[in-house]
Amino acid sequence: MRHFGHIPPTVRKNLFHQEPVVFDAGSPARTLSAALGATLYSPATRPRLADDVAKQAGRGVVSMVLCLEDSIDDGEVPGAEENLVRQFAELDARGGEQPLLFVRVREPAQISDLVHRLGPSARLLSGFVLPKFTEERGVAFLEALTAAEAASGQRLFAMPVLESPQLLHLETRAETLRGIARTVDKYRDRVLALRLGVTDFCSAYGLRRAPDMTAYDVQIVAGVIADVVNVLGRSDGTGFTITGPVWEYFRVQERMFKPQLRRSPFMGQAEALRASLIEHDMDGLLREIALDRANGLLGKTCIHPSHVLPVHALSVVSHEEFSDAQDILRPERDGGGVMRSAYTNKMNEVKPHRAWAERTMLRAEVFGVAREDVGFVELLTTGIPD
Repeated sequence: MRHFGHIPPTVRKNLFHQEPVVFDAGSPARTLSAALGATLYSPATRPRLADDVAKQAGRGVVSMVLCLEDSIDDGEVPGAEENLVRQFAELDARGGEQPLLFVRVREPAQISDLVHRLGPSARLLSGFVLPKFTEERGVAFLEALTAAEAASGQRLFAMPVLESPQLLHLETRAETLRGIARTVDKYRDRVLALRLGVTDFCSAYGLRRAPDMTAYDVQIVAGVIADVVNVLGRSDGTGFTITGPVWEYFRVQERMFKPQLRRSPFMGQAEALRASLIEHDMDGLLREIALDRANGLLGKTCIHPSHVLPVHALSVVSHEEFSDAQDILRPERDGGGVMRSAYTNKMNEVKPHRAWAERTMLRAEVFGVAREDVGFVELLTTGIPD
């Protein structure tokens, strides 16, 4: 699979200076963690789940979570597990390209049980999403995952969700973060990415952000995100990929504030795209994606297929970013120094900007580099499925 692999090669060639790489479930963890992109969640109760997975793969989705936790009623769990086993068997029988598939479980015991019940179709499983992750809860989940991997011979990754009240509450946050850091460091080879459960954070205080506000406008949430990145997202080799919070809206809502998209990038035929994005509250999503990246997050939890393309379009590295990163990482500049950018609009300082450049080049590898005259509007317009 590859990002933007659902569009024709000739069209892709016109969009990209450097096309996204091809990867699969067996690719290195470093590649997969950066390539998750928009991870689409779906309740495991859906009766045509195999069809849903195949359809979304054909529309550019490269990672999905099939959920046995908060998205379904407590009484539906046994039936959802049975459905999951049936749907995996159907997908396995069909063959063809599948996205990276993860299952969000409730309890550690579900991990080994599901891997056993999936049988040969477990080869389609990339891992498990671990809810309400803390040191106390997390160790049991990760031990169960490690045991299931050993028993099945199937490489399995964990994606812990950071969403517990202990992480949100100020008096317990620091120790909770230290405990999480100890746990994920011990199982570093198994942890693909850390996910933020912002909906649960808001729930603890009876809050819900409006469609014209981002997670970063809710200060109590923004503070937690900052602390999580501070402890777990460092670029010194100790950090992990941390993904952005879910965007909850996908239909027209009553607005209080002006749209957040400028007109200038959408001149001409693209004006209709701007109107459609605003009509479906996508301008708030686009702003939040930009703020995710500015705050050290990569990828995003998504609950609606319409959110996938904006996440991927804004993850593509611009030609200007790529040019700056290349200049900073040139071998002859290992000693440091300062230079004017090739675009003559900024200073590139080699040592302070090196970590940014390295992250940018990894993103360029998996999402590609846009041509000099291609922006996110062209990527959005071209990638919209018929």
